Amino acid sequence: MTLKDIFMLIGEYQHTIDEKKRLAIPAKLRKELGKGAVLTRGLDNYLALYPLKEWEKLADKLNKLPTGQIEARGLARAIFSGAVEVEFDGLGRILVPDYLKQYATITKNVVIAGVFNHLEIWDQRQWNDYKQKTEKTVGKMATKLSEIGF
Repeated sequence: MTLKDIFMLIGEYQHTIDEKKRLAIPAKLRKELGKGAVLTRGLDNYLALYPLKEWEKLADKLNKLPTGQIEARGLARAIFSGAVEVEFDGLGRILVPDYLKQYATITKNVVIAGVFNHLEIWDQRQWNDYKQKTEKTVGKMATKLSEIGF
């Protein structure tokens, strides 16, 4: 089995959002996403871009959360109310709405990171800060996660 046999979005790509709020998604990643995707708020002030099949799985999980818990309602509201279905234009670009750009504090330069079943779109400065902090503690994270079977 090779990576070609497994659905997986990986890699890190630097791009820009143009003045018309369009962002080009790399061709390699677009092929995995298919004809359309869903763009929404991520959990750490980034934007998450899900292939429709993966979005359906996430929506199903969110739908099964207990609505009696304030955290469940809040998470569902944040994810669903921020979501927008996007299509790729002839050049492989998507339109990023203002409210999502503001949420992720994206100005012009972005990093698109493949994270297994979705893409994360970060403001480049925030990504660099996050990555620098995370890379210093990745060993500790792995140790902590080994306690739960990682």
